[in-house]
Amino acid sequence: MDTSAILSNAKSIINSDKKREQKLLEICELLDSEVDVFNWTGFYLSDPNEERMLVLGPYVGEATDHVRIPFGTGICGQAAETLETFVVQDVSKADNYLACSVDVKSEIVVPIMKGDKFIGELDIDSHTKDAITPELKILCEKICIQLSDLF
Repeated sequence: MDTSAILSNAKSIINSDKKREQKLLEICELLDSEVDVFNWTGFYLSDPNEERMLVLGPYVGEATDHVRIPFGTGICGQAAETLETFVVQDVSKADNYLACSVDVKSEIVVPIMKGDKFIGELDIDSHTKDAITPELKILCEKICIQLSDLF
């Protein structure tokens, strides 16, 4: 896995002429295909019609019941509320984890900011415990910085 190549491909997707939803889906597909330990990759976006609510955007992986998540609820809601990246290496030890699948063992959630405004977040689940390396965390954060240009 070459994180610099993945980042370069992500930048190409972001800078393409496609619509935002298509770009987000292609970022999901890129990460899903290039990172073996990523098993569900998607975006939750700030709901423009309801304050402090996340709504499921493009994703790749199994369907999820969590199509709307209030800020503060679960790892995704916590990241939206604190504006911090959350890495959970063992979801069984997280008391605020919203289970999407019994197979999920670790998760990373990275906020997407436009200036000081929260726009949404990248959410990735892995079926491997301790899957989120510092290198993968940095990669996801760099992609989310680039994504802010789409909003």
